Amino acid sequence: MYTNENIPPFGEHTRLGCGAPRLAELHPPLQAFVLSQVLDLTLFNLENSSVDLRSSESSAMDHFHAKTKNSKLLGPSPNPRVCAFVRFCALNLQKIRVHSRPFVIARPGRRLHHATTMKVHAVSLTLLFAVLPCSAQNVFLHGDLRQWHKVTLTVEGPKASENDTNANPFTDYRFNVRFRHASGSPEYKVPGYFAADGNAAHSSATNGNLWRAHVAPDKAGEWRYTLEFRKGKDAAIDEDAKVTAVQPLHGRTGKFTVKETNKKAPDLRAKGRLEYVGKRYLQFAESKEYFLKLGPDSPESLLAYADFDATESKTNTPARAGEAAPTALHRYEPHRGDWKEGDPTWKEGKGKGLIGALNYIASKGCNAFSFLTYNAGGDGNNVWPFVSREDKVHYDCSKLDQWQMVFDHAQKLGLYLHFKLQETEMDDTRLGPERKKQTVPTALDGGALGRERKLYLREMIARFGYALALNWNLGEENTQSAEEQRAMAKYIREIDPYNHLIVIHTYPEEQDRVYTELLGDKSDLTGASLQNHWNATHERTLKWVKASAAAEKPWVVANDEQGPADLGVPPDPDYKNHSGLAETKEGSYNLHDIRKYTLWANLMAGGAGVEYYFGYKLPQNDLACEDWRSREKSWEYGRIALEFFGVNKIPFWEMENANALIGNSKNDNSAFCLAKEKEIYLVYLPKGGSTDLKIDDPGSYTVERLNPREGGKLLTEVNDNPAKLTLKSPDATATDDWLFVIRKQAAVKPTE
Repeated sequence: MYTNENIPPFGEHTRLGCGAPRLAELHPPLQAFVLSQVLDLTLFNLENSSVDLRSSESSAMDHFHAKTKNSKLLGPSPNPRVCAFVRFCALNLQKIRVHSRPFVIARPGRRLHHATTMKVHAVSLTLLFAVLPCSAQNVFLHGDLRQWHKVTLTVEGPKASENDTNANPFTDYRFNVRFRHASGSPEYKVPGYFAADGNAAHSSATNGNLWRAHVAPDKAGEWRYTLEFRKGKDAAIDEDAKVTAVQPLHGRTGKFTVKETNKKAPDLRAKGRLEYVGKRYLQFAESKEYFLKLGPDSPESLLAYADFDATESKTNTPARAGEAAPTALHRYEPHRGDWKEGDPTWKEGKGKGLIGALNYIASKGCNAFSFLTYNAGGDGNNVWPFVSREDKVHYDCSKLDQWQMVFDHAQKLGLYLHFKLQETEMDDTRLGPERKKQTVPTALDGGALGRERKLYLREMIARFGYALALNWNLGEENTQSAEEQRAMAKYIREIDPYNHLIVIHTYPEEQDRVYTELLGDKSDLTGASLQNHWNATHERTLKWVKASAAAEKPWVVANDEQGPADLGVPPDPDYKNHSGLAETKEGSYNLHDIRKYTLWANLMAGGAGVEYYFGYKLPQNDLACEDWRSREKSWEYGRIALEFFGVNKIPFWEMENANALIGNSKNDNSAFCLAKEKEIYLVYLPKGGSTDLKIDDPGSYTVERLNPREGGKLLTEVNDNPAKLTLKSPDATATDDWLFVIRKQAAVKPTE
C-alpha cells in the first residue's frame, strides 16, 4: 500500500496497486490510450484546487469515465484492471500536486501516441511522465516534507545492475547528498545508495538507474541539498580513490520546504531523533523525553523471514555444542491476525506476519526490538544483505527495501531498532572466549576494517540511518580485538550523519577484558549491551554505569541477554501447557524472578532498560520464536515499570543509585535504591519485607507505594520525621515485590 508519505518511483515491471496491471502487459495501443488519459487526469488534478484525496480520486474517476465511455478501445464497461491503473494514478497525482509542485509533466507539443514505440522503463509518481524520452537526468523528492519525517531524494543516474562488477554500483560510485537547513545548521552529509528501479521491494528488480538518499529533517523551514556523485574504483569506501564526477548530477543543487510534524506519540516522528547527550540515557530531540527501553531480543534471526526476497534457510547445518539448532525460515503465523488494514505489505500481500508481530509488541507497551543483519556462518546462518551468502560486495536491493518497509513501520509504532551487525561465529577468525584461530570465509575482512566491512557499514547506514531511534551494535558476543572494535566504531561515527548510539555485546566473563579497553576517549562507543546471568543484572549494570562515568563519558547500559544461555527468559505459565519454570541445576526461576532481578534490577542501577532473550531449549526460543505472546505477562510487567516512570514524572535521568542509604553497600539483590538526594528516592524491595531509608535532610516527605505486578495509582501517606524512615510492604509475611516513592514536600509559606 502506498501513502502520501511514501510515493516511490515505479519500474517497467511494477504492478501499480492491488489488482492493477503492469503497464507493459497492456496491448501497445491501449498503453498509449491509458497514458493519454493519465496525462489528462494530471492536468485535471493540477486545475483542481481540492486537496482532499478521496474527493480528488472520485472526481478524477468521474472525469475519466465521462471521457472514455464511448471509447472503442475500452468499450462501454472498461476493463477493471485498466480502471485500477488509472484510479491509482488519479489518487497519487493529487498527492504529487500537493507535495511536489512545481513539476514538469511533458514537453509542449510531445504527442503521446509515440508511447507505442517507447520502452516504458520508469514510471515515477513524482514525475509521472518520465516514460517520455528526456535527455536530462532528473532529481525527485518524495515523502512527507515534514520535520522528523523520512524524506527521500531519488536521482536518475547511471544504469547498473546489483551484480555488476565493472563498475560495481556499491563499491565504485560515491553518492552522497549534503542536506543543509537555510539557517546554516544543521548540515548532514548523507550517504546514498543504488536503488535499482526505485521500487525493488515490490518489483524484485535487480537493475535500474535510480540512486537514493534519505534524510529526516530536524527543523521546519527551507532545506537545501547538494549532490556529490563520483565514480572510481572503490570510490564508495576509499576517500583517496581516483575518481571522476558523474555529470550532470555532481554538484547539482536544489531546495525544499519542510513543515512541522503532524504526528502524535507513540509515533517517533512526534518525539524526534533519539540522541546520545552525554548522559546514561538517550533523549528525544523534539519532546526532550528520556528513554527507557523494553522489548524482545529473540529471535536473533528475526530477518530470516520467508516473505523477504532471496532469504534462505540453512536447516541442514548441524547445531554446534551448546548452541541452538538452525530452523526453517520464520513466518510469524500467530501474528498474521495482528496485521491491520492499511499496514504495509509488499508483492501482493507479503509481510503480514512480521508487521503483525511488531503491532503486537507495540500494543503491549514494548518500545524496542533487536535483530541480526548478518549471521552467515552463525547460529541461524540465514540472514545476509548480499545478493548471495558468499558475495560480500553486491547487495540485494529488493530484500533491503523490504527490510526498510518493516523498519519504517516499526518507527511509526514507536519501536527502537537494535541493529546487531554481526555474530560471534563470524565477526573475525577467532572463535569464542578462547579466541581459537580458524578459517571463517564469512567474516568481513577477517575482523579488520577493510573493503568488505566498510562497504557493509556504509550500506546499513545509507539505507537505514535516517531512522529516528536506533543503535549500532558492533556484534553479538564480539571477539574482535580492541583495535578492530575501535576502528569499526570510529568508521561508523564518521559516516553516520546522526551520531546514533554505538554499543557492543560480549560474553559475561569477557566484560572486564573488552569494555575496559573501550571506556572514555579510548573509543567512540557510547553504550554497552550486557549479557549476564539473570540474577547478576543489578551488579553488572551498576559496574559499567559507574566505570563509564568515571571515564568521563557515561555509557547507556542496557541488559539485552539473560543467562543461562539455554534458558533465558521463560515463557508464561500455561503457555502451550508449559509450567513457566526454567529449571537449572541450582534450582528454578520464573517470570517473577525476571521482573525482580532483571527488569527492576537494571532500572534501579541506573540502566537504560532491557531486551528479553528466550534461550534455546524453551518454547519459542531464540532461533525458533514465532509468537511473542509466549512472554505476554513479562511484557505487561515491563509496561507497568515504564509507565510508572512516565506517568509519575520520575526524573530518573537526574538520579543515581544509592543502595548505601538502605544499608546495601554490597549492592546485592536484597534491596535497591535510586535517588536524587534531598528531593526524591525510589526504594525497591524484591522480596517485600521492610528496610530503613536514611535521609539526611529535614522536612516532610510523602511516601507512595507501587505494586509492580499490577501497576495503578500510587498509595500515599505523609511522614514528618524522615531521619530514619522505615518502609514496610503491606503483608510482612509475603515475598511479593514493592516499590516505594519518597518525595520531599515543598515548604508552605505562612499566610500573612
